[in-house]
Amino acid sequence: MRRILITGGTGQIGTELLRCRWPCDIELIAPTRQELDLSDGDSIERYIDKGAFCAVINSGAYTAVDRAEGDVLTAWKVNALAPAAMAWATKKCDIPIVQISTDYVFDGVKNTPYIEDDPVAPLGVYGASKEAGEQAVRTANPRHVILRTAWVFSAHGTNFVRTMLRLGAERDVVSVVDDQVGCPTAASDIAAVLATITCRLIEDTSAPVGTYCFVNAGDATWYDFAREIFQQRKRAGYSIPTLEAIGTSEYPTPARRPANSRLSSDKLKRDFSVEPRHWPVALKQVLESLSSGTLRNNDQCS
Repeated sequence: MRRILITGGTGQIGTELLRCRWPCDIELIAPTRQELDLSDGDSIERYIDKGAFCAVINSGAYTAVDRAEGDVLTAWKVNALAPAAMAWATKKCDIPIVQISTDYVFDGVKNTPYIEDDPVAPLGVYGASKEAGEQAVRTANPRHVILRTAWVFSAHGTNFVRTMLRLGAERDVVSVVDDQVGCPTAASDIAAVLATITCRLIEDTSAPVGTYCFVNAGDATWYDFAREIFQQRKRAGYSIPTLEAIGTSEYPTPARRPANSRLSSDKLKRDFSVEPRHWPVALKQVLESLSSGTLRNNDQCS
């Protein structure tokens, strides 16, 4: 059996990675926080050295964007130093590493979707720590893929879809920011792409490497996203709240958000033959899973 280490196995992307259909000779190892502490670089290196893995997918991260502003040390340990330790350990073992990153490495001032070569300019601790993690992976292990994504949602964990459904059940009116734009992206689709990339890196030492972006097709403001959530719920027979569009200034947060979080998946399409589905289609599947109380198998993995 070939073993792949997956960090962050209880997160949105990690959960979907464990639900993917992988080749029959692949064994997924997803240690708990007690088994692998991502704030301890030495333990990370020892774990990988002893694991006999064929690849590492780092989907673990400190993702509490606002809390990171007051918890700088932990955010940097998990988002920057942990990837550095993983990249160094995987380099020594001569295996590839796949690192998940974020739209928050950009400042959001560009008027068009960001591409991989655009200058990074994070606005806060979270984005800066993730960008440092990218640099660590690039410099330590040439056999790497860094996958930037944005606005992740799923039927589990903490995300915008689940928050909107909770607020919609509690309130008659829900206020949502309408001056930030991005690309809502299903965790299951990210997992499918990660599986494709990782299997190719394992099988082909000449496979493409470097930095890529992946998001579902189409863009939206947070208000547009919320409107689509509730319109789909209404069509399914649920009562919905009234939505109110507000500006970012009316919803202050400790961490600044990029006004433009759109990413272009064109490079990934070209190098890995990936074709993102439209986000409302992915949203429909997630809402159906939530309504039925079941999580579907991700049939986009093979």
